[in-house]
Amino acid sequence: MRSLLFLTILLFNIQAFAQIGAVTGNVVFENNDVAYGVTVLVKGTQKYATVNETGSYEIKGLTYGIYVLEVSSLEAQTKTVNVTVNSPIVQLNITVQKNNPKQLDEVVVSKISAKKEILDKGFSVNVIETHEAAKRNIQTNDLLDRSVGVRVRQNGGLGASVDYNLNGMSGNSIRVFIDGIPISTYGASFNLNSIPPALIERIEVYKGVIPAYLADDALGGAINVILKRGVRNTLNASVSYGSFNTVQSNLSTSYRAENGFTVKASGFQNYSDNDYEVWGKFVYNILPNGRYEYVRAKRFNNLYRSYGGRVEAGFTDVKWADLFLVGYNGSEDYNQIQHGQFMTKPYKGRFTESDAQALSLNYTKKDFLVKGLDFNFNGVYSLRNEVVNDTVKWNYNWNGERALGLYGDPILTPNGAQQGAPTINNIKRNVVSLRGGFNYRINDNHKIIFSNMYNSVNRDDNDELKSALEKRFLETRDLRKSVSSLAYELQAFESSLRTSIFGKYYSQTNEKRDPILVSEGGQTNVVEEVVKNTTDIFGYGLAVSYFITPQVMLLASAEKAVRLPSDNEIFGSPGENITSNPTLRPEISNNINAGFRLGAYKFNKHKISVAASGFWRNTDDKIVRQINDRINDAIQTLPFENLREAQSLGVEASLEYVYNERLFININMSKFRSLYKLKYDNNGNVLDNYNKQLPNEPFFTLNGNAQYNFKSLIQKESELNVYYACGYVAPFYTSWLELESSQTPTQFAQDLGVSYTFPAKQFIVSFDAKNIFNQQVYDNYAVQKPGRAFYVKLNYTINKF
Repeated sequence: MRSLLFLTILLFNIQAFAQIGAVTGNVVFENNDVAYGVTVLVKGTQKYATVNETGSYEIKGLTYGIYVLEVSSLEAQTKTVNVTVNSPIVQLNITVQKNNPKQLDEVVVSKISAKKEILDKGFSVNVIETHEAAKRNIQTNDLLDRSVGVRVRQNGGLGASVDYNLNGMSGNSIRVFIDGIPISTYGASFNLNSIPPALIERIEVYKGVIPAYLADDALGGAINVILKRGVRNTLNASVSYGSFNTVQSNLSTSYRAENGFTVKASGFQNYSDNDYEVWGKFVYNILPNGRYEYVRAKRFNNLYRSYGGRVEAGFTDVKWADLFLVGYNGSEDYNQIQHGQFMTKPYKGRFTESDAQALSLNYTKKDFLVKGLDFNFNGVYSLRNEVVNDTVKWNYNWNGERALGLYGDPILTPNGAQQGAPTINNIKRNVVSLRGGFNYRINDNHKIIFSNMYNSVNRDDNDELKSALEKRFLETRDLRKSVSSLAYELQAFESSLRTSIFGKYYSQTNEKRDPILVSEGGQTNVVEEVVKNTTDIFGYGLAVSYFITPQVMLLASAEKAVRLPSDNEIFGSPGENITSNPTLRPEISNNINAGFRLGAYKFNKHKISVAASGFWRNTDDKIVRQINDRINDAIQTLPFENLREAQSLGVEASLEYVYNERLFININMSKFRSLYKLKYDNNGNVLDNYNKQLPNEPFFTLNGNAQYNFKSLIQKESELNVYYACGYVAPFYTSWLELESSQTPTQFAQDLGVSYTFPAKQFIVSFDAKNIFNQQVYDNYAVQKPGRAFYVKLNYTINKF
């Protein structure tokens, strides 16, 4: 077996180091205009190039031989050209004819190329484009929730805490990045719903195995949001208003001078009363006689507001840097908390306030010091502050009134606040996040990638309501994490085969310092007791893709992945009702993905693509929120804990259909079993929960999206788009006890939308109706999401001012 593996790798390398050449030249239209954006594809391979602004193109890595180039775009008539590669550089200039005028936005061209490059690498990945979503009142999390294999779990409406489930892995097993930097660095007030799709270039969703350049402990997968990097002189502004008094607005602009000096700025604002109706078996008042009264009520302590801005200045596309930007990011939010982990006990007067100030430095340079060496560095230092305020001592019911006892008197809470003891807890975090790395291209077929991520969190808690004596004994916590990765990428057989082999080294240290009283020599002194835990683990993986034909790709990936506990899981988070658990162990999983992609197949005006994959996850010490078998009014805070053994096995599939570039349909499904696999207790008895589905995880989802584009229907050169979306979630349980009272019912929500783009392409008006049949839709632990809602959005863009 080892000999066969060695021989196979040897053959790949012999092929990869064979005589290779490149085809380069210019592509112009018949009138000698530059054919910018035209694609030059080597037929029968996955190699291609896109013509740049100067009209040139270059395709590298071609072994000597005869090839057929296919030149095409929406603007150019398709043309094929024969070329013989028999020297290191072959010059070939091409002239093409124009189609009827069809403008193709330059941003769209770059996105298509980036998407194809990502999809071809063999990872189980979705690439979500935001061009259409930017026109509508759609949140970034809405886009993710409609993607195959992704389930967004939220504890309510706009501003509520969010978890992501990717094929059975959830919580902090899924890492979220902004341009490769962990989003947690920027604080709670800067989250994915705070970033409008208009500011996003694309979203990459890696399920299971993640690439080496995202050096982090993302055991279950990663969501990497790529912000727009365009340096055209542009200005974009939008505002929307809708149900529950929801107002959202954003502004973004960019400017680049001829000498490369670049400034980019953006800002956002969100506000919502979030006073939507809730009803059903999880919403009830407890009457004075102890009976349950099921009610239909509005959420009354659920207001959310946030605002923030980001500015970057520096240089782009200059001799010494492709990108050098120094930035500042600031944001604030105010978030009322309606209830704890469950909906059984409503709160009033409990809220959090947070702010974050972040300084950043980004630097990238191709051919850094030597040709073929690309270097990148991202650094962020942030100050994050959060205040958890809870001082109201009365119990409340879902009518927003004080709960009454048997004799008509208002009922006091057991400990003097909505959740536990009264608190005005100030949590301060100093966060440092550094990421650097290089790519070295040995030649067109071989690349080495190194990346390192370092993250540190220094956290201090100070409760204003504690006495001066108690404050002397406040603990401090520090967490430091480093992940290094080294990868080797190989392309062979005219790029039909692509492989990536990588290793990762994980290291984490957390310290908890507690002041304690020590008596010595008849004197009592306060000293610090330090508890320190250190973890060092090695992981590794492989991703492979192979194109049988240009329309048929097989892909597979495998990884021994590691996930280290986060500071919230170890030290707790009062604002999210998380209690501490300093004994948490790292989560380790063996992940395997295998699948295929077919298409796009084109016939007449039709185009169809199909993709499917299967996955297997075998996890030790899976970190999950503690599972409570009974929904008890008194239990609203829960810690995280380790599940000794868990396993996920499932499939996902998607189908895309396009007719005449007017009708776009996407259907996707995901189904898996996420099981508890620890069979015996310490006495050798079979555990009751062995082989049971893990609670609070939706295991079967189905999504459908459709869009139709009408051109010049109302005005010449205008566009009218009509949208429809639906989502189905099968019933699932929120506890180990599979009782009707703990079952989250079937969910099926449907949305409609329409957008109108005026002829100048600068002004867009859109209208969205969400959950049009007002169905009950749930999230974490059966927390109900908003029902029927309507929104209108105005979007205005100025290009090249």
